[in-house]
Amino acid sequence: MSGDPRVVLVSGASSGFGRMISRELAGAGHTVYAGIRDTAGRNAPAVEEARAEARDAGIDLRTVELDVGDQDSTDAAVARVLAEAGRIDVVVHNAGHMVLGPTEAFTPEQLHDVFDTNAVSTQRLNRAVLPHLRAQRDGLVVWIGSTSTRGGTPPYLAPYFAAKAAEDSLAVSYAAELARFGVDSVIVVPGSFTTGTNHFAHAGSPRDEQVAAAYETEYSGLLDQVGARLAELSPPDADPAEVARQVAAVVGMEKGTRPFRVHVDPTDDGAERVNHLGDQVRREFYERIGLEDLLRVRTDGAPARG
Repeated sequence: MSGDPRVVLVSGASSGFGRMISRELAGAGHTVYAGIRDTAGRNAPAVEEARAEARDAGIDLRTVELDVGDQDSTDAAVARVLAEAGRIDVVVHNAGHMVLGPTEAFTPEQLHDVFDTNAVSTQRLNRAVLPHLRAQRDGLVVWIGSTSTRGGTPPYLAPYFAAKAAEDSLAVSYAAELARFGVDSVIVVPGSFTTGTNHFAHAGSPRDEQVAAAYETEYSGLLDQVGARLAELSPPDADPAEVARQVAAVVGMEKGTRPFRVHVDPTDDGAERVNHLGDQVRREFYERIGLEDLLRVRTDGAPARG
């Protein structure tokens, strides 16, 4: 998988990073399936926008019903892509949802839902698509992570931060477990983009209003303060579309040359420095236990593309 147009499936592609990634990859000449849930309902306008853009720009951008919270929907989406395109070369784990508020005020059920959307959903999609990538002995898994897993972590975002940390841990382990199958992995790590996406605007809130009100006695206005300070840290030219451009860049690279992580963090919250050390420790430990081959994707043995 090097240089040729690829078949790409992107989750969470109705808006934000997912929408940008889908259009950037299609513009680069790939066949892109933008995974969108409720395509006949509230996200029907997003489907029409994608169709119009594909027609007007002459790109191969398609949409597919994909609810990563449901295994049947996920399996059906992968089956449709395989039936239409004959293969899948790249899967982009982008689906996610942010929540804002004092941690104690979120119910356990809410916490479970946040973990499901941001972390467990990747397992549903992996179980649907990885058997095909392993059989090809070729492919790429791109994880859209977050600097919040290692960088500065302001309060009132704990459920989301914890769920993204879980996703990152899965991504790190999967990279080693897929390497011998010839399936590559890249973790793209965006920082805080307070404009240009709906990440903050569509964030959920805690259900326990009584507990939330209790926190207001000591932390009045903290949510607005955090948002304002993050916006102040972000340079005026911070462009969330850079995340999409970086994804397109790694998709276009030769297998075996891709970086393990790519940071896109205009505010520089410190995650890149911490990840650098953590990934170095990982490399050294794998060498100590004699599994250094798992640090590099296998590049031989892949069947010819047909």
